[in-house]
Amino acid sequence: MTVFEDRVDAGRQLARRLLSLRGQDVVVLGLPRGGVPVAREVAEALDAPLDVIVVRKLGVPSQPELAMGAIGEEGARVLDQRTLQYFGITDEQLERIEERERAVLEARTARFREGRERIDLTGRIALIVDDGIATGATARVACRIARQLGAARVILAVPVAPEEAVSRVTEADEVICLATPHYFTAVGYHYRDFSPTEDDEVVALLEASRRWHQQQLPPPAHPQDPPAGTFPVDEDVKIPVDGIQLEAHLYLPGPDAAVVVFAHGSGSSRHSTRNRYVASVLQEAGLGTLLLDLLSPWEEADRANVFDIGLLAERLTAATAWLHGRPGSTASPIGYFGASTGAGAALWAAAEPGARVAAVVSRGGRPDLAGHRLGAVQAPTLLIVGGEDLEVLALNRRAQDMLRCPNRLAVVPGATHLFEERGTLEQAAELARDWFTQHLSASRERAGGASR
Repeated sequence: MTVFEDRVDAGRQLARRLLSLRGQDVVVLGLPRGGVPVAREVAEALDAPLDVIVVRKLGVPSQPELAMGAIGEEGARVLDQRTLQYFGITDEQLERIEERERAVLEARTARFREGRERIDLTGRIALIVDDGIATGATARVACRIARQLGAARVILAVPVAPEEAVSRVTEADEVICLATPHYFTAVGYHYRDFSPTEDDEVVALLEASRRWHQQQLPPPAHPQDPPAGTFPVDEDVKIPVDGIQLEAHLYLPGPDAAVVVFAHGSGSSRHSTRNRYVASVLQEAGLGTLLLDLLSPWEEADRANVFDIGLLAERLTAATAWLHGRPGSTASPIGYFGASTGAGAALWAAAEPGARVAAVVSRGGRPDLAGHRLGAVQAPTLLIVGGEDLEVLALNRRAQDMLRCPNRLAVVPGATHLFEERGTLEQAAELARDWFTQHLSASRERAGGASR
């Protein structure tokens, strides 16, 4: 049985299967919400633009998770007649459910695009990507929409689906599926991490992909090349440390802008959709971000390294030194954002003598893993914990008692450890944004006063 680590892993595996499309006139279309993180990886691998096709499942009244059909943009609709007949769905029931879902679909379409024009599909290859299909109803609607919007060829690509569902998608010219298990219960059964993807994450992924794709396009003809040091910087970088190259992505809005360095939790990476979303909120506030992997892929294979807080803290310190040695960020105030075990590493690094860290934020973190070093942290520290994450909340309260720096514990009501509940990740991101903008600005003002 094929099992994917998460949607990013599934997207990378799917991208390898689709590399023959690289260089062709392809538009990658993710099915919100869960299909968009998968589609993002495919779009980057193919150097293709990313957009969405918004569809809504029509659920059986007694079993809302079971699709009896689906609707989409441009008035498209597909119904599963066998399911309708089996459950005895009346025309009135179907009309009522479709009316409700159509309103949600229109609102989500406006939310996901946020004023951005839909990418024109006329004469192009529409590559529709989801995180998996069960009945195939939403995928069939998406294929039909792409055809209505002028696509010359429609391809559906998914990591996993039952063979029967794949055979039903006759609206596509080609269906590519990595795994068709004989016993199929649900898409999420084939993922180790199948956490919900929120609307805010979809918007952040689309915007990040738009910026990334624009960078890949050839520069417009101009009599002069842009000068060195052009901003904003928005690029993948490699940070040399301990004889290896750490993979990272740097966004720097202007010279010596304040930068928040992300220390990811165990099992996560710079591709984390939650941290990407938080990064997008910080970027909108004018802050730079550095999302990096603190371990190389072969180091991650040894799980002991993932929980070696001292090693992770050393890497974080090295990344900070690299930032301050890089033209354009030599005087940048630095903040640390840590999640899960990454919070322990962030506070460990902030406690080092001479650490040039102006603020620390922990989201659902394990600050207790910094141990006795907590008392040496001088940077103002914000601990954000979900109100329903009771065990971690208790650990954060004990860690707060050990802090001697300016600090605050912010509890997000209703949130569990991963902040999956509606609106909770947004609250956490806003708390982090306000903390960083306040304390990184104050750090810059103190530095300016000292130099006068």
